[in-house]
Amino acid sequence: MPLDKFVLIIVCVIGAALATVYIGVALVATTQMPTAMGLAVLSLIALCAYIAWRVISERLRNKDDDHYDRFEN
Repeated sequence: MPLDKFVLIIVCVIGAALATVYIGVALVATTQMPTAMGLAVLSLIALCAYIAWRVISERLRNKDDDHYDRFEN
């Protein structure tokens, strides 16, 4: 499976899960402590940063997928 398709599937699944969690946290936060929303936002930012770091590091390490090496001089 190409890396681009795999990342797209992962992003869609994580986005759907986070949307579900966000709605649940928003409903609970209206009756509970206001810091629950802050924790949800921090976990979302941390998860997105981790995924971005993994994709970028894979792109830099993968010599087979290096598009810039294939230029003819």
